[in-house]
This record gives sequence, structure tokens and C-alpha cells, in this order.
Amino acid sequence: MASDQDFYLISVAAQMLGMHPQTLRKYERLGLVQPSRTSGSMRLYTHDELDRLRMIKRLVDDLGINLAGVQCLLTVAEVMQRIRPMLADDDVFATAPGRRALEVELARLSELIGM
Repeated sequence: MASDQDFYLISVAAQMLGMHPQTLRKYERLGLVQPSRTSGSMRLYTHDELDRLRMIKRLVDDLGINLAGVQCLLTVAEVMQRIRPMLADDDVFATAPGRRALEVELARLSELIGM
């Protein structure tokens, strides 16, 4: 079983995902993924990036969402991940800085979804 520290070259990652390496390059150009690089500039994908690519593939292939929509959904998901711990922390509501941080994230979320 592979550990979380394993890295995969683009050819291996593409094969594991059933995608073409050029698709992974396009997703990187669009900022959907950010693989690390070797000293020779070869792309290295982690397990987390492979999971993100699987989610992108599902959104595009199964749900028919275009890449602009995928980018928006991923950004909304990232904001939600930052908001979730704030909502679980009672101190966020009790302090002005905590409330302000939550307001900033909610404003960012509203902007993303066009509200």
C-alpha cells in the first residue's frame, strides 16, 4: 500500500486516472491542480492531487460541468473548508476578530456565487 508521501509522474498519474497527460497539463495551466516539480521540471502528483483530479474528472465527465464551473465549485469548496472550523468554534462568535474573519469568508462565498 502506498503512503501519503508517494509521488507519481504525469504519465503514471494519467494512467491511474484514465486521462491523457495533456489533460493534466491543461488542468495545471488553468490552476485546477498544482503539482510539484523535480529539479528537472518533471511534474509530481501526490495522493491529494490525484483525489482532486478524480473529483474534477467526475464533475466534468459525469455531471457535465465545464472547467470554469469546476474552478468556481473548487473555490467555493475551499472557502467552505475554512468556514467549517469557525462555525464549530464558539469563540468566533464571541470576539470581534472572530466575527470579522467569518464575515470575510461569507462575503467571499457570496461573491463567488454571485449574491
